[in-house]
Amino acid sequence: MRRQDAGSTRPRPQTVADARARDKARQRQAELDRQAAEHSDKKRKTRRRLIGAGAVVGVVGAVALGYYALRSDDVRADCVAIEDGQEIIVDDQFCDGTPNSSGVFIYAGSGKQYRYYYGGSGSKGDRISGGTTVKPKGANITTSSGKTVQRGGLGSKFSSSSGS
Repeated sequence: MRRQDAGSTRPRPQTVADARARDKARQRQAELDRQAAEHSDKKRKTRRRLIGAGAVVGVVGAVALGYYALRSDDVRADCVAIEDGQEIIVDDQFCDGTPNSSGVFIYAGSGKQYRYYYGGSGSKGDRISGGTTVKPKGANITTSSGKTVQRGGLGSKFSSSSGS
């Protein structure tokens, strides 16, 4: 038979190998479709996360700007004793006088070191939390006893808020 007539020719019966090949092709196509769907979901989720992160950054920036605009230039200074590597809040009298070059006071030969902590929180006898040992620039610094602290490069200057 040299020519096949489409109307009278019968298709050859399917072999087992043909069925297996067709099944493997269907499985491959299903796997490719699944991977494409996962990739699409991943891209969508990533895009949503980036949009959400941008929104969070914007909100955080707005809050930070608000805090900066509303911040107070009044800072509390606490005199702390350096004991066993911890800073414990003590009476302000221990920080009276002239500090050494690193801002540390030595009180009446006691051997203990004292210094001011700016912006921290706590009460006498407690460990100070938060704050810094660096004087904030341009801030009005007062101690818990009402003294105004102005530290310059050469020692310190104290004045009482009551005028005495």
